Amino acid sequence: MIGSERTKYTIKLADSQDEFDQIFALNYYTFVEEIPQHEVNDEKKLKDKFHENNTYIISKDGETITGMVACCNKRPFSLDAKVAHLDSFLPPHKKAYEIRLLAVKEAYRRTKIVALLLRALIKYLLDNNADLAIVSGTTQQLAMYKKMGFQPFYKLVGKSGAYYQPMYITEKNLRGARWQK
Repeated sequence: MIGSERTKYTIKLADSQDEFDQIFALNYYTFVEEIPQHEVNDEKKLKDKFHENNTYIISKDGETITGMVACCNKRPFSLDAKVAHLDSFLPPHKKAYEIRLLAVKEAYRRTKIVALLLRALIKYLLDNNADLAIVSGTTQQLAMYKKMGFQPFYKLVGKSGAYYQPMYITEKNLRGARWQK
């Protein structure tokens, strides 16, 4: 389990095939059905093209995944394909991570899950010496990202119905984030 907060949810790194299968189903629901970013398929699963390099932090209620967020420090990042000369827009850094795929099942959205996932993510990033993190923040949640300390650095990317704001957060802001505590 990641973190020490007492809760009925388990927060952990995904490590079993059952968990990955649930991740692919949550990915599909979120990024195909809710946000029309990817194409519909009969399997109703979406395996991220960066899956092999992703570390998934998940929340579980019993054996059911209720939410997730992924991070990765191996290039290329997804933003490398969307922002030419990505590093020229970023502050100096030694170890950057890309944060992606923040998703929570609809029935659990009015719970502590997002805060728990983000606290665990920040702990993971700091424990792994990240000094910068980047994200393609959905335009539907820009206020949340800005409150967390993310700063926009480029124009919107994506397509109609699925626009994202490239943003970064520095180690200083990661350490000082109010939602980390």
